[in-house]
Amino acid sequence: MKISVELSYYPLKPEFVTPILDFIKRLNDHENIKAITNGMSTQVFGEYVEVMEVLTREIHKSFEIPHSVFVMKIINADLQ
Repeated sequence: MKISVELSYYPLKPEFVTPILDFIKRLNDHENIKAITNGMSTQVFGEYVEVMEVLTREIHKSFEIPHSVFVMKIINADLQ
């Protein structure tokens, strides 16, 4: 099943840009998903299991920074 995920990442610390860019870079390192970023959010597309495995892994890494917030919408369709 193909899915589309829209997510926003908010590291609640004064230096927030570097963790966001690092998260986006890590998403783009995965060849089995497609990530598109704009000024408001990042959209991720691919097979459900693959996308969710990548997001679980990369969000877990980002949660090493205290007080990190993610907002996500998950749609069971490919909206590219």
